[in-house]
Amino acid sequence: MASFRRSQSIAYYDRSYQNGGNPLSISSPSHKIIAGPNYSSSPSLSFSVLAARIWRFLAAIFPLRHSRKGHQTWKRSLYSFLLCFVIGLLLGLAPFWNVDDINSHRISFEIRPPTVNLQQDLRVVARQENVVMETVNLGLETKQEVVERFDFIPQKQLIVVTPTYNRALQAFYLNRLAHTLSLVPPPLLWIVVEMNSASTETAEILRKSSVMYRHLVCTKNLTNIKDRGVHQRNTALEHIEHHRLDGIVYFADDDNIYSLQLFESIREIRRFGTWPVSMLTQSKNKAILEGPVCNGSQVIGWHTNEKSKKLRRFHVDMSGFAFNSTILWNPKIWHRPVLDPIRQLDTVKEGFQETTFIEQVVEDESQMEGIPHGCGRVLNWHLHLEAHGLVHPRGWRLQKNLDVILPLK
Repeated sequence: MASFRRSQSIAYYDRSYQNGGNPLSISSPSHKIIAGPNYSSSPSLSFSVLAARIWRFLAAIFPLRHSRKGHQTWKRSLYSFLLCFVIGLLLGLAPFWNVDDINSHRISFEIRPPTVNLQQDLRVVARQENVVMETVNLGLETKQEVVERFDFIPQKQLIVVTPTYNRALQAFYLNRLAHTLSLVPPPLLWIVVEMNSASTETAEILRKSSVMYRHLVCTKNLTNIKDRGVHQRNTALEHIEHHRLDGIVYFADDDNIYSLQLFESIREIRRFGTWPVSMLTQSKNKAILEGPVCNGSQVIGWHTNEKSKKLRRFHVDMSGFAFNSTILWNPKIWHRPVLDPIRQLDTVKEGFQETTFIEQVVEDESQMEGIPHGCGRVLNWHLHLEAHGLVHPRGWRLQKNLDVILPLK
């Protein structure tokens, strides 16, 4: 006997819908909302349409089966898991916007300010509204004004060499020279040289002078006290040569009087400069002039009044010349034939130290520069004002004689 088994699947009967058609058809009313007038068709479907189609496709392939008791079987759980897995995979791979839009509009992280033609815009505004355009000064300086204001020209350094020794008016002389040098525009280096040891009184004066200085000591054993200044200057020359100090070297004794214009003129020296010096004679009854006679800046002769010094080659006082320090430590640039160190000599007679020293620096007057122009002004004075008969107060020590107060008679 043949037996027939009824299928347990849910039978789907064809029903006529209100609008007709198949429930899987996209032409149902539920899809008319998506396909409204604001919807623009493109090659890639939107996310909602894609999800609806996948759901209907899987529902048609895998129909749900119910047991006789109405409970879901294990297959429904498997189908639900697979359905969720597929939907999640598609959500991870599918883009949320049109790919064509990404290719057509590249994303750039570069910030570019809009190009503005200020001149053209101002012309348009002035043409339309007839506005008078005026320049407004906001107090900002132009580049040219800033350059003119801070146009700094470096000046040549002055290296002032001062030998000093213990005497009654030493503090007065050093303080007076310190005040003069403090008024000279920098750069300036003051080299003070003492004999045998550096006194604390001299060091205190230098510290209070507000001038850049170097305190040196000459340890030369002297056989003649008159050669003291010669060896002190040689100590300073050795220091300049050893450290290769660049500048204009000037021997300024502490008992002379100097004009500020003298230091300004010294900075203009290229190799060797000289100028006239007014000197007070030993008898203090007259003054003499010693130094060059110039035609402009060219040295053509010399002033001298002492018969004993007529045999000198150059009639210059020790404080009446200055020279470039590179002659000491770089003589090749000056084509100096003698490569021996330039030093003052203690083997010559008194009064000839200047000329013998200058003969080591220059060959003749053609290598000299007369300052100021025409050598017509006296810029420093050499005065002999030593108080040899000064009575020291009680308890005075000659080694420390820089600070003393004497009552006026």
